[in-house]
Amino acid sequence: MSEHSPVTIRAAVREDEAALAELDRRTWSTMHSVQPRPRPPYDPFFDATHPPAQFLVAEVEGEGIAGYIRLVQPTALASNAHVRQIQGLAVAEWARGRGVARLLVEGACEQARQQGAVRLTLRVLGHNVPARGLYAAMGFEVEGVVPGEFVLEGEYVDDILMGQWLAPVNRP
Repeated sequence: MSEHSPVTIRAAVREDEAALAELDRRTWSTMHSVQPRPRPPYDPFFDATHPPAQFLVAEVEGEGIAGYIRLVQPTALASNAHVRQIQGLAVAEWARGRGVARLLVEGACEQARQQGAVRLTLRVLGHNVPARGLYAAMGFEVEGVVPGEFVLEGEYVDDILMGQWLAPVNRP
């Protein structure tokens, strides 16, 4: 990717599945995942609970898919319908440090607004300092910490809830 290779943020389509699955496997790390390392035979990237409609893709002209972000309604409750949650963000190694993650988060914020959400939340592992810094720089605030929620590679890791308001609201 260079200054002459624009990044497009777009909705994922079923035809992206192979590229997204490969990206997901290549970027897996305990820095951001609490799931076991993917091993063959691999599960499908898209399934009934992870349909293409939940994903935005960053595509670099002439170079392919550089990343993805998953945006969901965190629960099926009507009382929670005003919230969207980021539940996955990955950027290819070759595209890191070039603003792809920022563009994906901006895209998720815009999509959440278009869906009528006024809040956007996410969970990030405490040791993922780069991601926490990105989210903080984009207006997310720490709203809760669950100490030692996960054990990854023999270490206790905090689960951090971050969020932001997408629109002004009247709150008590």
